[in-house]
Amino acid sequence: MSGKPQMSFWQIWNMCFGFLGIQFGFALQGGSMSRIFQTLGAEKDALPLLWIAAPLTGLLVQPIIGYLSDRTWHPILGRRRPFFVIGAVLASIALVAMPHSPTLWMAVGLLWVLDASINISMEPFRALVADKMPEEQRSYGFVVQTLIIGIGTWVASNLPWFVTLMGVSNQAELGVVPPSVQIAFAIGAFVFLASILVTVFTTSEDPPEDMQQFMDERKRGNLVVDIVRDIINMPKQMLSIGIVQFFSWLAFFSMWSMATPALTDHVFKAPAPDPSAFDMGIAAQAEAFGSANAAFQNAADLVGSYMGYYGLSSMAAALLLALYASRHVLNRRLVHCVSLLLGGVGFLSMAVVPSPAWLIGSFALVGIAWASILSMPYALLSSVVEPKKMGVYMGIFNMFIVIPQIVAATALGAVLRLLFDNQAIYALLIAGGSLVLAAMCLVFVREPRAALVAAPAAAH
Repeated sequence: MSGKPQMSFWQIWNMCFGFLGIQFGFALQGGSMSRIFQTLGAEKDALPLLWIAAPLTGLLVQPIIGYLSDRTWHPILGRRRPFFVIGAVLASIALVAMPHSPTLWMAVGLLWVLDASINISMEPFRALVADKMPEEQRSYGFVVQTLIIGIGTWVASNLPWFVTLMGVSNQAELGVVPPSVQIAFAIGAFVFLASILVTVFTTSEDPPEDMQQFMDERKRGNLVVDIVRDIINMPKQMLSIGIVQFFSWLAFFSMWSMATPALTDHVFKAPAPDPSAFDMGIAAQAEAFGSANAAFQNAADLVGSYMGYYGLSSMAAALLLALYASRHVLNRRLVHCVSLLLGGVGFLSMAVVPSPAWLIGSFALVGIAWASILSMPYALLSSVVEPKKMGVYMGIFNMFIVIPQIVAATALGAVLRLLFDNQAIYALLIAGGSLVLAAMCLVFVREPRAALVAAPAAAH
């Protein structure tokens, strides 16, 4: 049993609430960036490479922010919370500006800013759960965090569709992002900042036990040397879980970058029209392009809405896991294996759904995997990491998230073009196979002995 005090549900909820805004940022990015890129003239097979900004920024930012947050102490904001605030302000600015991009290169540049800013807030959040909670409650804490992420995913994914339903136009001139998307991103910016502030004002942090020793260690540190040393000396358990993470995040990056072109084309039969195929000087041609573009934008709205069901499903799965983990021992490895297999089935089924409405079931299965990916690996990892290095190791661990995304960003477009006649639906089949591989790799992961301690009931 850990010496840290037990936390009530509402203490955990407030501590994790900032993840609502973080997930608003990620969900709007995941559901709408390919749509924005295509609206600004990007070719379908170029989309994964345009997305490379997201994982590259994560690869650079996450270990650095984790390292710095381990060595930060502010007399008012504490250790992790200064990074919450900085990231939230920058991300909110990027969210407001993104859908107003006049050119493709500006949208790509803002994606760099947005993803870097989200990462500045996100990595310290992971470490905060491990900082504040005793070992026997950490599964519970990460699952509550996932519950909030699921709420954010579902609401934010549906925002463009909901804004359109409220009467805001879903159409715009050639090369202009529709007003419905612009308003959705502005709402996301407000939610991001507001939810982060809830955590900042309701959750305290404990100062280092020996402040003088903490200050001495901070002075002796060397950022690059220390991070490289920590990577070389990472716990074996981290590497084993990292392999599982590699295949898991390869799958989800494939979905985020290619679900819109894959499903608007394969399921809705409304692909993004190629402006070069139309002579805008001829009225009939211009009208045909407008009709095809309207069909694509409407289909893209529905794809975003259906993707929201993976957030809703992950929310339900996380709620069930939270209720169980608050009272009983949770076999994290078994839960993760079953969840990944169900997610793989969800992706594979998207190629054979008889009608668009069936995508609800497909994304619901994907959401079960998502709930587990956002909680079980971190709970498994937190049991084997030295507490004073929790931030940097959470950041290093996320290398196993961003490296597969870089692989997918650089290779997925070429694979689709060369092997699958540029049919984007195969990206989702690759995603399904990748989740099945991730589940198989769990054979190399062990359940830490400390995790077998029964979690006492949390106060409510």
